[in-house]
Amino acid sequence: MVGNDGEHTQGRAAARRTQGDARRRQALADAAAGVAPERAEAPGRPAGIGRFRCVVYLCGAPRTDLAAPRKECVEYAEAFGWEIVEVVEDRAGLLPPGGRSGLARALARVAARDAGAVLTAWRSMVSPVVQEYDEVAREVEKAGGFLHVMDVARDGRRAAR
Repeated sequence: MVGNDGEHTQGRAAARRTQGDARRRQALADAAAGVAPERAEAPGRPAGIGRFRCVVYLCGAPRTDLAAPRKECVEYAEAFGWEIVEVVEDRAGLLPPGGRSGLARALARVAARDAGAVLTAWRSMVSPVVQEYDEVAREVEKAGGFLHVMDVARDGRRAAR
């Protein structure tokens, strides 16, 4: 830092926040934590910010073994410190996304604010059709969350995307 007289000084500048600025910053933190404005002022508000919550969604053919992608998704979520509220497995095969009860349940968890994201191993688990995938992503966003795809390369390493 440079002082008024032109000399270099070390040290940290004191924070000069107005009361309004402090309220605005608190409102931003509450919004990021998923605390609704009406709950932010209420007594009994949680003291700290909880972990980010997600739903793991997996889809495969009726006799497909989903243990490996489930393990990868759980490890991926844990690496980010995300709490998994539910692991949903659909055995729907080639059904379009609108016909899958598990995907509807995952979306309902986001809409109920139980989770902030739907995490899946591959885009094709949501839909191999781009328009269908995009529609599901929009539905998750309308519900207040996001769709996160964790692509895994064939050799087991995470793909750089």
